[in-house]
Amino acid sequence: MLKLIGIPYDANSSYKRGSALAPKHIRLMDEEGSANRYCEHSKEIIEGNNYKDCGDIKFTEIDAAFAYRKIKETISKELEDGSKIISFGGDHSISFPVIEAFLEKHSNLNVLHLDAHADLYDNFENNPYSHASPFARLMEKGALNSLTQVGIRTFNTHQKEQAKRFGIKVVEMKDFNMDFINALETPLYVSLDIDVLDPAFAPGISHHEPGGMSTRQLIDVIQQIKVPIVGADIVELNPKRDINNVTAMVAYKLFKELASKMID
Repeated sequence: MLKLIGIPYDANSSYKRGSALAPKHIRLMDEEGSANRYCEHSKEIIEGNNYKDCGDIKFTEIDAAFAYRKIKETISKELEDGSKIISFGGDHSISFPVIEAFLEKHSNLNVLHLDAHADLYDNFENNPYSHASPFARLMEKGALNSLTQVGIRTFNTHQKEQAKRFGIKVVEMKDFNMDFINALETPLYVSLDIDVLDPAFAPGISHHEPGGMSTRQLIDVIQQIKVPIVGADIVELNPKRDINNVTAMVAYKLFKELASKMID
């Protein structure tokens, strides 16, 4: 079974808040009916038919350590029956506990991380749970079988050192090609930060970073993945910066394409 879980948490954002509103806005694109529910391979993605919407995680505290535990415990419970899960963030910090929960189920997990930013800071603003650090936290544990980062265009000296330290495969946007697809291994988790897209295609994000992918390029990446995807997240949509729900609709489109790859 494929499950959808909203994680409306953005207290680990370093710049603008607002991504906690994203799950509601992505779901609205399905509910309002301005687009149909078909993916591009003619599969209709319908809640209650081929996926189950488990609603949003409720946060009674905004404390980062509390949120980390709450997210990990919730995802772990939903994975007990062997389900696949797509999570709607929230900022990118949610990927740390979500992927840790997946690692309990899939000890040889591989991650494809699509993003403008490497999110590998060892210490960003003295917050170990920062949305700038989830993949540093994961790689420190040595639990991932592999991490492939694609679309990066903010690579500074520290993050390059971190990538080398952890043996991460990085495809910077300036060198973008599709060769990495053939090297992806199963089981695969896809972490999709909307700001991997150029701001022209996704204005509703907190960190505008020009020079990114087109929506078509990103859809092509998803569609050409050849190995089974066991989990995914879509993060960093900020409805407060969106224009007429353009970015929310992009996120909904990407959800449908990911879901079509994950539905049995």
